[in-house]
Amino acid sequence: MTTTYDETETRKDLRSLVDQICRDFPDTYWQKVDAEDAYPEDFVQALTATGALGALIPEEYGGLGLGLGDGSAILEQINYNGANSGAIHAQLYTMNAVLHHGSEEQKKQYLPPVATGELRLQAFGVTEPGAGTDTTSLSTTAVRDGDEYVVNGQKVFISRVQQSDLMLLLARTTPLDQVQKKSDGLSLFLIDIRDLPGLTINPIKTMINHATTELFFDDMRIPASSLIGEEGKGFKYILTGMNAERILIASECIGDGRWFIERAVEYSKDRVVFNRPIGSNQGIQFPIARAHVELEAADLMRWKAADLFDAGKPCGAEANMAKMLASEASWQAADTCLQTHGGFGMTQEYNIERKFRETRLYQIAPISTNLILSFVGQHVLGMPRSF
Repeated sequence: MTTTYDETETRKDLRSLVDQICRDFPDTYWQKVDAEDAYPEDFVQALTATGALGALIPEEYGGLGLGLGDGSAILEQINYNGANSGAIHAQLYTMNAVLHHGSEEQKKQYLPPVATGELRLQAFGVTEPGAGTDTTSLSTTAVRDGDEYVVNGQKVFISRVQQSDLMLLLARTTPLDQVQKKSDGLSLFLIDIRDLPGLTINPIKTMINHATTELFFDDMRIPASSLIGEEGKGFKYILTGMNAERILIASECIGDGRWFIERAVEYSKDRVVFNRPIGSNQGIQFPIARAHVELEAADLMRWKAADLFDAGKPCGAEANMAKMLASEASWQAADTCLQTHGGFGMTQEYNIERKFRETRLYQIAPISTNLILSFVGQHVLGMPRSF
């Protein structure tokens, strides 16, 4: 029950490839990883070996040279198979800043090993406990000192740091009271975090297995060559990556939604109560049908956003709307699937409760639904700024 919209041969091949890999990692594998709060290393290694994690890196830098829509199909298919692409999705979008704004030397140094999996670029250090989604108010500083920057501050909810070799870090290089616009004075760095003095990593226990941490920077010294592009332009640089992130997250939600709906349909046919399948009851059938309808609508917005991104056209509104619609559709599908299964949906055996928790994240991250509505109200509809 996968989409057929603009289904190119490349995307069909990518889906088939993902299906083959996922057959070796069934529900029991993901249940074990979830129970142990572990990183799915074997799954990540298997996917890395195919070159799929370098899908969006140009061929000249060792990648597959595919479009965002193709990457979207990869992540959707992972989640459709009941797996969790949250373990690897950042590898597809964090490199955008390097690709579009890094120097040629940085591209040649980092993109080829990222494409092959020799280096992992999974961590994106932006969110802070005091700023939240108000990125321009972040307080982590990077002060130039000769051939280095000295970094001090804190980040929170930064995922996969312990599984990464590299991290993109957004820090303020010009104090907020010295810039004309709040978005000025922020700089982006690509840093090697392996055994980096001054960096403290503390894992955070959450309701899902997402390898999430908080970071502390105490006079952490990084090379000045870590700077991506121009100093003070970092906020602008991350926006392209954020649009890609939202579209890719939408694709994961589409995959989750299809998984939930398929499980609900199968169970509604097999489960017999009062001498008939429960799917013959409109109270069961209609919610599943509605979840399917809403997921298909969200899917169309996902593809519209991906097509605009790949065409190099503005897609901020579409990327945000796709993420919002897909996350809400997947959550409705999750709730409907659990309700269809009744008490069995609450058991770990059926795997629904794990996916139920995982898909709920995406109404909060990487941007909350309220922030998306605020963006649409102000920038699409021209209404007064709400904050």
